[in-house]
Amino acid sequence: MKADDFRSIDLQDLDARIQEMRKQLFNLRMQLHSSQLSNTNRIREMRRDISRALTVKRELISQAGNQS
Repeated sequence: MKADDFRSIDLQDLDARIQEMRKQLFNLRMQLHSSQLSNTNRIREMRRDISRALTVKRELISQAGNQS
């Protein structure tokens, strides 16, 4: 996903999305170790998506702190 996609989501939904992506990353790693994962690049993509989501979350929290 792109960072703009994460920016269009409110903070609570973003937290839920991050948790969901972390579970997916765990499942991908389990598939990798059990030799069921054919496309190992998906792990890298998922890690980067989580990082993007966390960055947007920090931006939203920072903006909320600056406005009050």
